[in-house]
Amino acid sequence: MEKRYVVRTDEKISDAMSREEAIKKVKEYHHQGMGAYIVSEDEGERLKNNHWNTPKWS
Repeated sequence: MEKRYVVRTDEKISDAMSREEAIKKVKEYHHQGMGAYIVSEDEGERLKNNHWNTPKWS
């Protein structure tokens, strides 16, 4: 099974896509001056649902 990825920007999270598509999309965002990065589809779902692992400092 092929792994799927999503592209995360400050404003949105993309739909799942192949690795090659995700790299192309990040390059497009970079060319437009936007910051973006690739995460796994599972991590993207976690981010969409706002399930952040906030560290608890003692």
